[in-house]
Amino acid sequence: MEQAQWTRARLGRCGPPLDLLTARFDRHVYASHAHDEYSIGICVDGSEVIDYRGGHLRPGPGSIVVLAPGEMHTGRPAAASDGYAYRALYPAPDLLGDGTRGGLPYFREPLLDDPELATALSRAHRELSACPDPLETESRLPWLLTALARRHSTARPVGDTIPGADHIAHAVRDRLADDLLDPPSLALLAAEQGLSRYQLLRAFRTTMGIPPYAWLAQYRVHRARGLLESGLKPAEVAGLVGFADQAHLTRWFRRVLGVTPAVYRNSVQDERR
Repeated sequence: MEQAQWTRARLGRCGPPLDLLTARFDRHVYASHAHDEYSIGICVDGSEVIDYRGGHLRPGPGSIVVLAPGEMHTGRPAAASDGYAYRALYPAPDLLGDGTRGGLPYFREPLLDDPELATALSRAHRELSACPDPLETESRLPWLLTALARRHSTARPVGDTIPGADHIAHAVRDRLADDLLDPPSLALLAAEQGLSRYQLLRAFRTTMGIPPYAWLAQYRVHRARGLLESGLKPAEVAGLVGFADQAHLTRWFRRVLGVTPAVYRNSVQDERR
């Protein structure tokens, strides 16, 4: 069955949009077209043919395709195939250039074999399509897109040593903790420190060992535990600690503590009886 679903994520609560497409086609043939943004696709099933730069790209499962802004292309199922499925994201050019120098990243080889990065991009795409949390989007996708540009484009990487990384990370941590219901964007926090977003992410990950959204999610789980122990229900707690909904709370609660909020609440309530 042919289907296509668009999700619009945001880089920060009031930041610019980043569109995500999840598609499966049996017979669909794209008309020749171009995008203002990069088009980055991860093939997840089947076989496709993309006409691009006078040749034919043939991505298979696990491959990454990077199409440059403004360059015409089309796509169709490969001959004798059962169709194709892919995940695509459409980032503005500056998102790939944040951790590089030397102008707009140019990909001489648009079809890439990088299983580790393909898996990370596909997972981030899948999870953000289901729950496009602004801080998570801003923490995960620019980092992965910078890695894509640094590994496979002609752009040169900037240095990874961030002076005062510990101080920067702790300042960001404190701001996120103070504003857990409405966290500031990483772009804003970076501007306040005179850094690029990539430099801020680098400093935070180097010091804390995890990206900002993961730190905030774990802090929210810590706050949620206290509220659950006081007798509040998971549906009530989710909004009080900044999660979008109960499902988002449950996802992170299980990641951090290994049980659902309901199981945890029932356990601590049982101990009090």
